[in-house]
Amino acid sequence: MALLNGDELSARMSQGGRSEATQILDMIQAVLAESSLSLSQLDGIAASVGPGAFTGVRISVAVAQGLAFGAGLPVVPVTTLEALAMTAVLAGATRALACLDARMGEVYWGCFAADSTRVLLTMSAARVGPPESVILPTHEIYQGMGRGFGAYPLLARLPGVTLAAAGAEALPNAREFARLGAARLALGEGVDAADLSPVYLRDKVALTTAERAAD
Repeated sequence: MALLNGDELSARMSQGGRSEATQILDMIQAVLAESSLSLSQLDGIAASVGPGAFTGVRISVAVAQGLAFGAGLPVVPVTTLEALAMTAVLAGATRALACLDARMGEVYWGCFAADSTRVLLTMSAARVGPPESVILPTHEIYQGMGRGFGAYPLLARLPGVTLAAAGAEALPNAREFARLGAARLALGEGVDAADLSPVYLRDKVALTTAERAAD
């Protein structure tokens, strides 16, 4: 959970031991209190819409919708892959390949580029598939980012991909959701909470016994 107030960024991390929804609400109260703000004083809410674990994505979208409805705020959908790519862009990369381990022998992935106006441009739509299916959209250098690289080292060997050691263990960070959300809100890209939708990319979430045996 992160709150961007002008140039000041406050954040809280999950501590475990309680339900995810309860933790999110507690963290929201903590960062608001730290900034001496109420929910209704915010300009909008940036929501993580996936892809990722089904339960986590559903909780994130539901909490964002509930808060936005209650405070009359617009929401800005930000994907986990965009947040990962934003980490690379803030570190100086001009292009990024974001990959997350989707389990079942697959990765969630997408390609992005830095942009002076929009901060981040999508070069290829978010997809899910085996690591062998990942293809760079242009013949340029892409900074690898995300735990998909740690799970499937062959991704780092793709022509045109560079990978720092920390990049293979990177996860989406709330700070990047806040920064992207603020930039898009300033461009008038906030939406009504009712229009916020999760990005799952696939419906199947587990292998059958036979599929696990054959893997």
